[in-house]
Amino acid sequence: MNIGIFTDTYSPQISGVATSIATLEEELRRRGHNVYIFTTTDPNADRASEEGRVFRLPSIPFVFFPERRIAIAGMSKFIRLVGELNLDIIHTHTEFSLGLLGKKIAKKYSIPIIHTYHTMYVDYLHYIAKGKILKPNMVKRMTRSFCESYQALIAPTQKVRHHLEDCGLNKLIYTIPTGTDLHSFERADDETLDAIRSELGISKEDPVILSLGRVAYEKNIDAILEAFPKVLQEIPNAKLVIVGDGPIKAELEEKSVELGLADSVIFTGAVEWTKVGNYYQLGHLFVSASTSETQGLTYIEAMASGLPVVAKRDESIEDFLIDEKTGFLFDSDEELAPRLLFVLKNPGRAKQIAQNGRSEVLCYSAENFGKTVEAAYMEVIATYQSTERKPIDLKPTLLRSKMASQVFSLTSNPHIRKGRSSRRD
Repeated sequence: MNIGIFTDTYSPQISGVATSIATLEEELRRRGHNVYIFTTTDPNADRASEEGRVFRLPSIPFVFFPERRIAIAGMSKFIRLVGELNLDIIHTHTEFSLGLLGKKIAKKYSIPIIHTYHTMYVDYLHYIAKGKILKPNMVKRMTRSFCESYQALIAPTQKVRHHLEDCGLNKLIYTIPTGTDLHSFERADDETLDAIRSELGISKEDPVILSLGRVAYEKNIDAILEAFPKVLQEIPNAKLVIVGDGPIKAELEEKSVELGLADSVIFTGAVEWTKVGNYYQLGHLFVSASTSETQGLTYIEAMASGLPVVAKRDESIEDFLIDEKTGFLFDSDEELAPRLLFVLKNPGRAKQIAQNGRSEVLCYSAENFGKTVEAAYMEVIATYQSTERKPIDLKPTLLRSKMASQVFSLTSNPHIRKGRSSRRD
């Protein structure tokens, strides 16, 4: 297949969306497909390595999320280019500039189109006039308006699927969790880990609590900082390592000083994707107090790394994080400190839960992710061709038939759900 992926967020930007797209792109190419990325310009992009596969539109930072970008020109050129590439399907990953362009191109050239809904915007309203302009119901109407013209949607979790249903969307929705390269999170060599510890000022004997991801309000990192003094009362040499960057990093650094945690809390800033696996290996446990996740990638990565996970209970993680079986859950922020202390003080129990967790996430491999999205593409193409009464290419039909019996099934795997949604009361 010739596949066009349209996204405002792409490498070298660091985000869950960028990681998801990079994983999907690599797997689809490995499976023999031609994948073309249509995205925004980035001053740090390596254009030489992207030639022929990545096409960038002139862009500027997005006003509400300055670390993200939106296209401002060059759309006519892209429209002509796509006409020459003979795309079989378009897959959009944004509701903004490149998403709108992808929809326009799909309509112009009669190309089937599918969309992955990555972001629960109701959790981000505080970035826009502190939530005083846009309200949740307005966002739901905007989501429905944007998504209703697609042949199908992909939701990374059941939580996102239910949100789309609540928005009033009644169409085919595939629930396909983002996969990850599990091999990237195997044990790093001691020399590499010792070098990172030395750089961060951590000794091998210090218990390390790891937080990794975008440093933003919706991640509720405040709750972790506020719980940490209680941990230090009983384990004085514990360290909290916060890996990542974001709009409130400076604010949280200041708060850690105010709480008297400056010697025990370490902010690393952004870390290159290729090195992230090493930072997981520093931890004795991984913690998240967020309830705004749509993919749960960091949880899966931590579990693949063999870390026990302490997480706030949320629908986005309920398929793979089960309390006292594959992880440790808490409901209120007040429960966080006791949970952290329990894990650190019971290493045998923590190790068993971590082993269970690693086994649980083996099905979230990049390979399975690629297979499942490929199968969704083929189904959408076949349905579109049938509906539009277009001649069906024999090769994709045979491939689709072969996949039905040989690859990761869309319906039999408990983590992959498919179906036409109807609004829930």
